[in-house]
Amino acid sequence: MKLNYEGLKDTDAWKAAGIGLPSYDPEALAAHTKQAPRWVHFGIGNIFRVFIGGIADRLISSGSMDTGIICAESFDHDIVDIIYRPFCNLVLSVILHRDGRTDKRVLGPLTEALKAAPQAEEDWTRLREIFSDPGLQMVSFTITEKGYALRSLDGSRPGFVGQDLENGPERPGSAMGIVAALLYERWKSGGAPIAMVSMDNLSHNGDKLKASVLEMAGTWADKGFVPGEFISYLTDGSVTFPLTMIDKITPRPGEDIVKALTADGVEDMDILVTSKKTYIAPFANAEGPEYLVVEDNFPNGRPPLEKAGVYMTDRETVNKSERMKVLVCLNPLHTALCTYDCLLGYKYFADGMHDPDLAELARQVGYKEGLPVVEDPGILSPQAFIDEVLTERFPNSYLGDTSQRIAVDISQMVGIRFGENIKIYTEREGSAKKLTAIPLAIAGWLRYLLAVDDNGAPMELAPDPMIPKLREMMSGITFGDPLSLKDQLKPILSDKGLFGSDLYEAGIGTKIEEMVREQLAGPGAVRKTLHKYLFG
Repeated sequence: MKLNYEGLKDTDAWKAAGIGLPSYDPEALAAHTKQAPRWVHFGIGNIFRVFIGGIADRLISSGSMDTGIICAESFDHDIVDIIYRPFCNLVLSVILHRDGRTDKRVLGPLTEALKAAPQAEEDWTRLREIFSDPGLQMVSFTITEKGYALRSLDGSRPGFVGQDLENGPERPGSAMGIVAALLYERWKSGGAPIAMVSMDNLSHNGDKLKASVLEMAGTWADKGFVPGEFISYLTDGSVTFPLTMIDKITPRPGEDIVKALTADGVEDMDILVTSKKTYIAPFANAEGPEYLVVEDNFPNGRPPLEKAGVYMTDRETVNKSERMKVLVCLNPLHTALCTYDCLLGYKYFADGMHDPDLAELARQVGYKEGLPVVEDPGILSPQAFIDEVLTERFPNSYLGDTSQRIAVDISQMVGIRFGENIKIYTEREGSAKKLTAIPLAIAGWLRYLLAVDDNGAPMELAPDPMIPKLREMMSGITFGDPLSLKDQLKPILSDKGLFGSDLYEAGIGTKIEEMVREQLAGPGAVRKTLHKYLFG
């Protein structure tokens, strides 16, 4: 059984393996989509393939959509060469339920895979052609937060970004330069409306996309590369940037899945690692629960996304839903637990959820300190959402999600996950002194940065560009010597750019320092400190 157009013709074999097949002809769908492009997506990794691809699959299967999604990759071109084209752009979706059940289905709505780069001349020409088509309705994104950044953490311009700003739209290299250049092609071809839809897991994602595109295009206009009318096109409502909230836990491809699919008779299911360290496979595994809330602002029409379970609503409701998830009901719990998982020796996140101390930390961050300040979005219940997270989603051991994966770039997340709630408590009550679990989570992050586990053994840290700077600031803090912590944490905990406020002014900076100091005492000190503050 091969995952390609020819291989799908042996329907009996796939059925015998318990793997569902598209009810439509993926090859015919691809041909039709090429003639009538409606939807392009940038950032074509695992969550896109299994979640957004699954949405499109349901719409096409029900007859609610007759074109697929054109896939564009601006960062890791290996994905196109090793995962998309050899498998006719098909993906084998594997949904892992907590009770051990798996739902396996071949998805066929991803119809074309293109390298979004001028040096890939044929693909670049094709993308320019697609963006010039007035029928194109939406461009969506899962490119991670770094894809939108026009400045590095130190304020400098990353190489490709600086070159794009200086050289104009002819041969862009950065994601935002590529997007702005393709929108310029659309404007030159008549300026048909379009929606640019960030589906990345970050606050005000549409606003961040808009700001970056406008900064790139505005600089080009100032330098005379593009006319002022192009900027008007981007700002007069012809191009919209809806807000979204997205949620579906999608780990790296799992070795157990490779073995199971191979046993089923499916060939060539190996996990591959690209030159840019992307872990990807012909299949994508994920949990069952999924949420996508989208601001309904599509000036050129859109697919009936609501028929596939997407919440289409107004901007305020999306914002409330996003804040509910990012600030209270999911992301802070991930951030609070993953560093302690590493310190206590848990590889898999679900295993840590069965630890009484860590389960209590999650409960207190969410229920005790989060829910009192969350605003109910109306379409989703914060209480029900967090109930599902803590009882069904996080303890799902079949996901195989690692705490190391969740800890990637954590230093860029910790301020977002906790800073807003600290500010709310400070504004409401004059300080955040009543908080305990959130300070404990921040203390765990700082203790983790020492790269020494709770037994005193060296520990690998997840990739995070802020680590060298932070570790330099923490120089001198030593495992086994609580008194080695003097004033090293003050520049970090007072950084308003990191947390949105000075944590000493908020009344918890000194508390966090003391929590870290207690966790330095020696082997077992992390566990002892957790238990002390959580259970009194």
